Amino acid sequence: MPPGQRNTQPTVYNKSFMHLQEVVEAEGHLIDSHVMENIFDKVVEHQGRFEVEQFRIGRTNSEPSYLRLKVEAPSSELMAHLLEDLLSLGCAAVDSGDAVLRAVERDCCAPEDFYSSTNHRTFVRYDQQWLEVENQRMDALILVSDGRAWCRRLRDIRAGDRVVCGMRGIRVAPESKERDRLAFAFMANGISSERQVETAVRQTAALIRQALEQKLRVVVVAGPVVVHTGGVQGLAALIRGGFVHVLLSGNALGVHDAEAALFGTSLGVRLADGRQEEHGHRNHMRAINAIYRAGGVRQAVESGRLRSGILYECVRAGVPFVLAGSLRDDGPLPDTITDMNAAQDAYAEQLKGAGLVLCLGSMLHSIATGNMLPSWVKIVCVDINPAVATKVSDRGTGQAVGVVADVGMFLDLLAKTVAAQP
Repeated sequence: MPPGQRNTQPTVYNKSFMHLQEVVEAEGHLIDSHVMENIFDKVVEHQGRFEVEQFRIGRTNSEPSYLRLKVEAPSSELMAHLLEDLLSLGCAAVDSGDAVLRAVERDCCAPEDFYSSTNHRTFVRYDQQWLEVENQRMDALILVSDGRAWCRRLRDIRAGDRVVCGMRGIRVAPESKERDRLAFAFMANGISSERQVETAVRQTAALIRQALEQKLRVVVVAGPVVVHTGGVQGLAALIRGGFVHVLLSGNALGVHDAEAALFGTSLGVRLADGRQEEHGHRNHMRAINAIYRAGGVRQAVESGRLRSGILYECVRAGVPFVLAGSLRDDGPLPDTITDMNAAQDAYAEQLKGAGLVLCLGSMLHSIATGNMLPSWVKIVCVDINPAVATKVSDRGTGQAVGVVADVGMFLDLLAKTVAAQP
């Protein structure tokens, strides 16, 4: 270095100071899923060093690879953060012993070092045996009792519950890029408005068929834009054809669906010609009133007051629907759940057994649903705004893929494609 020139190079830690060491291991499709490079990057990001002690590459499409790695960090704090990040990548400490369990002292109050779950398949070691965690979801605690482990939300824990704390005795198995299965091939290049909608529709239709063959549920999460963009007929056809098993939404979808069925308008705009209906601004309130007078959506269908639409088809086909309320709701409809905790519970209950979730034009409900799902449940998020699909993925729902398209057009094409498939 020339005299007087300041050294602007990043600090390189001398190995002699790297006295904190851990040996970790990971197994899975480490190369084609880019897991291994992410592991290496995390070590460097936390100012650490790594040494590969053992690596076996999978020799076939289905055979996993194995990595054993010695990692070093300059401080206990950095090592703790490093192990936490590596755990989320499926990289766990070797021979860490049983998971640490601590008793909850007060309802809704966890020990300070509680483990917060991811949406990936997780195992905890208890009494020298690995237990697969049930009811997997992100941002929950893990309870262990009677040889079982399961996720429970913070608000649901009770005094005396034994919860997993720290990072020891935990293994996470992220969903890998599966090379020999139908997957999101049409999303290989990420979220793009330039992708052919017809291709995405065909692949989504194939995913619906796959879910049906595996006897898993197809769940639709929809916003009122489905009605505004003319998607009612397409979604109604999917429900009528048995391709939708659950509908999750908010009060707005129900209101505008009823408005369209009863008065032919959406937000006061005539669906037939796109022109503003005279005094049409009050039609959504008239729709709410009509459903109240009938006693609810089901009663409106059974009495003949409601004769078409999305909720009409749900009632006729026996498809459960959940309408979650919000602060801005008009009415709301008598079927709308205004208690947010109760609405969350209802969503979570209906998501059990889901194999595919279609999120259609609703950022709020799509993110909420994604937070409740394990990472092996596929999500297709359709919205005209690419930022919506990006936000859903950025919130931790990495299995969500985006289709940038008009929701109404997408549903029309999807209904026709699914019906035409053998």
